[in-house]
Amino acid sequence: MSTAPGFPGLPPRWTSSAKDGVGTALSPRSAVWFTHSHGILDEIYYPRVDQACTRDCGLIVTDGIAGGLFVEEKRDTVTTVERSAPGVPLFTIRNQSTGGDFIIEKRIIADPQYDCVLQHINLIPGSSATGLRLFVLLAPHLVNGGAHNSGWTGSYKKDDLLFATGAGSSLAIASSTGFLARSVGYVGSSDGWQILRRHGSLTEAYEHADDGNIALVAELDATRPILLAIGFGRKPQEAAFQATASLGRGFDLAEAEYVSNWRHWQATLEPLDSARSADHHNFYRISTAVLRCHETAMFPGGTIASLSIPWGASKGDDDLGGYHLVWPRDLVETAGAMLACGALAEARRTLDYLKTIQEADGHWPQNVWLDGTAYWGGLQMDETAFPVLLVDLAFRNGAIAESILPHYWQMVRSACGYVIANGPATGQDRWEENAGYTPATLAVEIAALLAGADIAERLGHDTIAAFMRDTADAWNADIESWIYVRETALARRCGVAGYYLRIVPEGDHDLADIAIHSRVAVRNRPGSEADIAAEELVGADALALVRLGLRAANDPRIIDTIKVIDHLTRVDLPQGPVWRRYNKDGYGEHHDGRPFDGTGHGRAWPLLSGERAHYAIANDDLSGADALRRTMEGCTSDGGLLPEQVWDSEDIPDHELFRGRPSGSAMPLVWAHAEYIKLLRSLRDGAVFDMPPQTVRRYQVEKAQPRCRDWREAWRRSKIPTGQLLRIELLVPAILHWTDDEWATTAEIPTVDIGLGLFSAEIPCSDLPPGRSVIFTWRTQTGVWRGENFSVSIVA
Repeated sequence: MSTAPGFPGLPPRWTSSAKDGVGTALSPRSAVWFTHSHGILDEIYYPRVDQACTRDCGLIVTDGIAGGLFVEEKRDTVTTVERSAPGVPLFTIRNQSTGGDFIIEKRIIADPQYDCVLQHINLIPGSSATGLRLFVLLAPHLVNGGAHNSGWTGSYKKDDLLFATGAGSSLAIASSTGFLARSVGYVGSSDGWQILRRHGSLTEAYEHADDGNIALVAELDATRPILLAIGFGRKPQEAAFQATASLGRGFDLAEAEYVSNWRHWQATLEPLDSARSADHHNFYRISTAVLRCHETAMFPGGTIASLSIPWGASKGDDDLGGYHLVWPRDLVETAGAMLACGALAEARRTLDYLKTIQEADGHWPQNVWLDGTAYWGGLQMDETAFPVLLVDLAFRNGAIAESILPHYWQMVRSACGYVIANGPATGQDRWEENAGYTPATLAVEIAALLAGADIAERLGHDTIAAFMRDTADAWNADIESWIYVRETALARRCGVAGYYLRIVPEGDHDLADIAIHSRVAVRNRPGSEADIAAEELVGADALALVRLGLRAANDPRIIDTIKVIDHLTRVDLPQGPVWRRYNKDGYGEHHDGRPFDGTGHGRAWPLLSGERAHYAIANDDLSGADALRRTMEGCTSDGGLLPEQVWDSEDIPDHELFRGRPSGSAMPLVWAHAEYIKLLRSLRDGAVFDMPPQTVRRYQVEKAQPRCRDWREAWRRSKIPTGQLLRIELLVPAILHWTDDEWATTAEIPTVDIGLGLFSAEIPCSDLPPGRSVIFTWRTQTGVWRGENFSVSIVA
């Protein structure tokens, strides 16, 4: 066999994250997912939605003459995309060459019966075009990597095919009209693009390219419509079977089944689109399809964050996951949207998936592959608390019956136990950047403890329920002392009394007064610009205090914080106001349009317009919320997909950046589509769909105050208010030894097993006046002393 020169090829890169569409077959038999942008297929995933197997697959048209016509679909055509029906990810792509030489029409589906993506292709020459030749070029990236792929020309039974294999998976390309010529090569030297650019035809052809960054190319018969099949399997023969069997079945049958399955699923959903559809797109049905496209039947309930890699064209194999990983937070947001649109079975699958991948100590990792293997190692406390809220939301919306609650009790109990033992500070905030006290995480933790307490009480675990509520009350009462500031320079500039901060680093103890005025090392900024005073950082996270019911929408502290948020992070775009995550954010393109490369400049996030709309609903401003709903719709791509970020500066056409349009970050972002769906439901109901009733009742209606404050060795309070009990929580059973008069007298209290992996004892110090201190230590049941005294001051 002739081996292609140029081993191993250029360093591999992924492709644009700005997708125009994503699709999959709603069939337990099919295990492929596809994306497309710029008029061509991009990543195809197999056999799981977290395993990308191709970079892209596009067409090239030449006239067969060296130096003659050379038109590449993704660069040299004007693309329009149409959907066949609302909520059905069947796309008709029309690419018209800028020179008017031809039009390419394609329809793309995943075959419901085979592991195969089908493209129905028709080349329509222009009136003056002659001798056009059509080529397909595919870049394998098996699996999640462009290096170490091997490709060859070969056959299966009677048919000529192209093959590639790598990392235990294979693909095969077959054509209904056969191939006029084939070749494989190394990217940058002997690949099909280079050959066609030089010669206009495959005058150079190679049969084999091993262990590198490769590309497959073939000439197609352009005189008639073509059905191109890309099949997948663990072995090359399996991939060939999938491709040729799908070709034999034909496009019409596959398309009819594909559309029928999607229409059947869409028919089961709440008709939120009846009053909320736009003229051009049915954004509700697009959003529900996006959510459903990101789940895999192999791991029921496992939904990835996005079928894209942010700024993919600048990313190589070292970015293995992109966004095709599971983030527990995003997953809960997705399941909440499924509940909002009536997809109760899908929400139950998510709960069962979360129950399965929960770690033994009760937490969930920062993100995971679909099989539960952790990818990054961060600890985000909201991701451990969110699943508890999902159980509660699913129960309140009829997705799980009360008789089923015991099935989830162990998950809820261990998650709440982990939150109590390791909160309230978090190792990372919801933006995966900083450690400390942050309003979004605190709100989720406290709401989850109250929801967990309700579940515990329903199941007869009254002691655990009371313990959870005591912890929630203590943390809720301390929020302002942790993250609220007054009379700062920023407050004076904004004309407010004070505001909630984005993040406050955890002090040596719970939070020394100086910590709120400490410095934060903000990620994604150059080192010289990363050190910022905590009191200068503000973001939309404070709205979680309202969204999750801890504070009223008209609370003066919230209203003042919103003024500061708007002053620092609001961007008025043609479609309406959109917000950045926080001021001085570095996660986004550079000012000159270069992609994010570890540093950059944060851009506006459409999902934050959805969160602001939910605040408006909580504040009884339905018209304002509906206007922000339209703003979200205005942030979508031409294909109706919501991006992670939109470009919020002046146009930079060379980087495809236009004010108010999707940037180079992830698109579609499942979380953003989930927020949009929940917004539609909230607008229909006239109330925030996912606001927990427990927090509203306890802190806004009953105005509950704490009876105790908690202390743990891993999180040591330095002071408590007068009138409170001091609750000591240990990891082992022990005898607490304490004094409130500098050891003139002492007392002892045995700890009690709470049932959450903690052993607790309460020191009766509520009668002590300000200025006194409680000093304590303990010995285990075997008589081993801790060997250190701890002190907590009583303050007014």
